[in-house]
Formats: sequence, structure tokens, C-alpha cells
Amino acid sequence: MTANLFGPLPDARDGEVFETLLSRPGARIERIVSHGQTTPADAPYHQPHDEWVVVLAGRARLWMDGEGEVDLSPGDYVLIPAHKVHYVTWTAPGEPTVWLAVHLGEEG
Repeated sequence: MTANLFGPLPDARDGEVFETLLSRPGARIERIVSHGQTTPADAPYHQPHDEWVVVLAGRARLWMDGEGEVDLSPGDYVLIPAHKVHYVTWTAPGEPTVWLAVHLGEEG
């Protein structure tokens, strides 16, 4: 079976869409589609495992504790270490932002 990361894209204007593409013990790969969403100020991400993310389409900004904010364009990737507080501070409002996230060392 084959699939395509870009199509069909779900409509994410009313909320981000998270889709697990592959899950194995200790690793999970997901596609995230954003459309103008940000992380709520009172709900930062703080995960017990590493996460490697790459922006495939669109644009975003990510803030990580101790490192500040970075702009992400297609092809840009970042490793978010376990227990690093982080927020998505901006995603392009006029187009989908497509992320590929690889969760490493995730339990369960």
C-alpha cells in the first residue's frame, strides 16, 4: 500500500489534525496539519520523549525554553529534547502547514 503525505490533506482550519502514520515500540511517526493554530499559552508541550519535526509545507514558528523562537519553512527541522517546554507560536493562516513528527522513546 502506498500513501502520500500531501494528499488529500484534511481541512485543519477549525483545528489541527494529527494522524499517526506508523507506530512501533519506542517510535511513532505522525503527520500534523495546521492552519493558523498556535499552542495555548496555558498548555505548553512538555513531553517525556524526544521529538524530531520537519516542516514539509507552509510556515511556522516554534519557541523552546532556553533557546527562543525559530522560524520554520519547508525543509527546516528541529530536535525537541525530552522534557523541553515548547510552544508553536505561529502557523501560516492562509495555507496548510504540514509537519512530519517523529516521536522517539515514547512509551505505550
